[in-house]
Amino acid sequence: MSDFLPTGIQLTYLVAASLFIFGLKKLGSPATARNGNVIAAVGMLLAIVATMLDRHVLNYEMILLGLAIGSGIGAIVAYKVQMTEMPQMVGLLNGLGGAASALVAVAEFWRLLDSGAPVPLDVNISMLLDVLIGGVTFTGSFLAFAKLQGLISGSPITFPFQQPFNLVLLGAYVAGSVYLIITPDSLPIFLGVVAVSLVLGVMFVIPIGGGDMPVVISLLNSLSGVAAAAAGFVVMNNMLIIAGALVGASGLILTEIMCKAMNRSLFSVLFSAFGTGSTSGGGAGGGGAIDQTVRSIDPEEGAMMLGYARSVVIVPGYGMAVAQAQHSVRELSDQLERMGVDVKYAIHPVAGRMPGHMNVLLAEANVPYTQLYDMDDINPQFEQADVALVIGANDVVNPAARSDANSPIYGMPILEVDRAKQTIVIKRGMSTGFAGVDNELFYKDKTTMLFGSAKDMVSKLVSEVKQL
Repeated sequence: MSDFLPTGIQLTYLVAASLFIFGLKKLGSPATARNGNVIAAVGMLLAIVATMLDRHVLNYEMILLGLAIGSGIGAIVAYKVQMTEMPQMVGLLNGLGGAASALVAVAEFWRLLDSGAPVPLDVNISMLLDVLIGGVTFTGSFLAFAKLQGLISGSPITFPFQQPFNLVLLGAYVAGSVYLIITPDSLPIFLGVVAVSLVLGVMFVIPIGGGDMPVVISLLNSLSGVAAAAAGFVVMNNMLIIAGALVGASGLILTEIMCKAMNRSLFSVLFSAFGTGSTSGGGAGGGGAIDQTVRSIDPEEGAMMLGYARSVVIVPGYGMAVAQAQHSVRELSDQLERMGVDVKYAIHPVAGRMPGHMNVLLAEANVPYTQLYDMDDINPQFEQADVALVIGANDVVNPAARSDANSPIYGMPILEVDRAKQTIVIKRGMSTGFAGVDNELFYKDKTTMLFGSAKDMVSKLVSEVKQL
């Protein structure tokens, strides 16, 4: 039996790792994402049970107590948090993951300090990296949460000599780490290194504007995985290394996808202090930098355009999320389909506050996955669309990204709604998006504006369409 247990544990780890990879593959499609999540969760359960047996955990009462408390909190949060607040929740979870990994390193340092045993060089380096990455992820994620939640300004926060100050902090961390490698039993220096890593996390996020939060969240997600992998090296657990590496790699790939979707480098996102982070602005017809007029319609006119169209492409944006209009949008889509209209949804990679934000909202409203099209697939179809209905989107549909070389968003791939025969834009006013630039789309001859809350306007469109 004693010979079988180590082999059984390693086989369980192998099965768990396979389930992680298989589940991650299924997360690539909205249609299979739920199953992928369940499969990965089963893999994690197997990994936890195997680790408890491997480490000869005896105090199962405390583990069960922690499991009950954590599950209770998770269940309450899952039911209470609105889908519009999901980016904030993801930020918090990233931060907690980083904190958990850093605490593993802190606990291991404390254990080695109390035991008086010599600290192996590889373990020492792993602990220091774990503290750095986990600390940055923890405070950086919580600051991202605060920006998204509106607890602090979403605008970039900068000050003179900011980058030199960051370099001083990084230098202090490196110096402390070198000292700990030479003298690994210095508790004050270790605690100082921990404090510096936490400050670095704050300095990492404050100069980034709210419009870049999708990239920041995916990058912090990657860092939380790297921190977990580093924790695996600290405690010499292969399963933790594999799981962390998978999260780190997938998060980094997603970060690259987000950067390409904005036609910006990761360096530009992190250090250019781009975007205002606020969408507040003037009302209808005011506050724009372009001195042109817009054409406004009422819900009755909008309903006639939609009801008599053969093809409609709906483009959801953060305005739909804020108004929680996804269910009304689904109702409008169903009504149009009953009238014989072909309805599709165009999803931009960085629409909303996190990767896949629009997909999550539409899934909540039970929008069929077959109606969701990504940017590359839907753009060639806009010219055949009778109406493009833009609901709360701004920068991701701005033609200036294609035509104005002086625009800060020039070169960013957009949803080419201006190529549709008619475009209806539902928006509260003429305020700019996160990029802080006016939207040329609003002034196009084929564009009409329907001013008001997304939920209110879509509900009125539904009522008017039913009367056609």
